[in-house]
Amino acid sequence: MTSVNLYKQDGSRNGTIELNAAVFGVEPNPNAEFDAILRQRASLRQGTHAVKNRSAVSGGGKKPWRQKGTGRARQGSIRSPQFRGGGIVFGPTPRSYKYSLPRKVRQLAIKSALSQKVLDDSLVVVDSLNFDAPKTKDFAAALDSLKVAEKALIVVTDDDKNAALSARNLANATVVNPDGVNILNVVDAQKVVITKSALSQVEEVLA
Repeated sequence: MTSVNLYKQDGSRNGTIELNAAVFGVEPNPNAEFDAILRQRASLRQGTHAVKNRSAVSGGGKKPWRQKGTGRARQGSIRSPQFRGGGIVFGPTPRSYKYSLPRKVRQLAIKSALSQKVLDDSLVVVDSLNFDAPKTKDFAAALDSLKVAEKALIVVTDDDKNAALSARNLANATVVNPDGVNILNVVDAQKVVITKSALSQVEEVLA
């Protein structure tokens, strides 16, 4: 088991908490992380690029000149690719860039990224993040108390609605629930702040 400090919302220590070594104590695997990041970034591409080929451009129904006797090369349409305004050859068409990776590889990638955060002392576990009402100023003050000034990933449960709403306007904070933790947002964040209840859910999914 791996243990880290447990903090209160005001930044004071509240003992330590044991982390599941199967999730937060694995040896980081850069190859798995790279493959998973590449897959997720590919799935984010819209793939809506398109050009008009010869059949899609307008005009060109008439043969531009007769077949023989002009001294010029024979042509069937002014919308052929060699003409200005003609169709594009081998241009991009709408497609999906998504591809799959084995589930175990995807899980290993997230475990590796989380384990690296523990090794870098970039994982902050908080008892809870409770706010009476959604207020960005209060959430920013909580992050200051926890000494989190960098780009942070905040992991809270669905019960912490006010926390999620309070952090929406902070440029350096991204809030997700335990189901939304993925390789891209873990690697992109310099600090991962996770509540105790969210931690147990993450461990339950990944262990």
